[in-house]
Amino acid sequence: MVNNSAASLDATFGALADPTRRAILSRLAETPEVTVTDLARPFDVSLPAISRHLRVLEEAGLIARRRDGRVHHCRVVAAPMKPASEWIARYQTFWEEKLDALARYLEETADEDEPAPDVSRRARRRRGATFSRRRPRKH
Repeated sequence: MVNNSAASLDATFGALADPTRRAILSRLAETPEVTVTDLARPFDVSLPAISRHLRVLEEAGLIARRRDGRVHHCRVVAAPMKPASEWIARYQTFWEEKLDALARYLEETADEDEPAPDVSRRARRRRGATFSRRRPRKH
């Protein structure tokens, strides 16, 4: 069973997966509250398509809508971005540590006086090396 925080994170990343929805969020981040018609203006898609994008963003909790008669106003809600940002930061730290360890290993094992061996296929053929998928026998 998926817990609520995982489902929320999935909804956030799912909503952010679309470039149009990311652009909508960017516009909303610049202006506190925008009508749906104004939001749709710069996009080369229909108003119903924008409404579907807004529904996805609203279901993920990334925007809030209010109605003023027939006019819908949207604003960004930043709260769901915090868990997503924390999740990304956790993996960013993990991969930075791994890449730093790899860099240290490569620096330690690199010998600048000796040129790197030529391990190309052509060089192996010249030396008579062949590829074998079998493991060598233990003696």
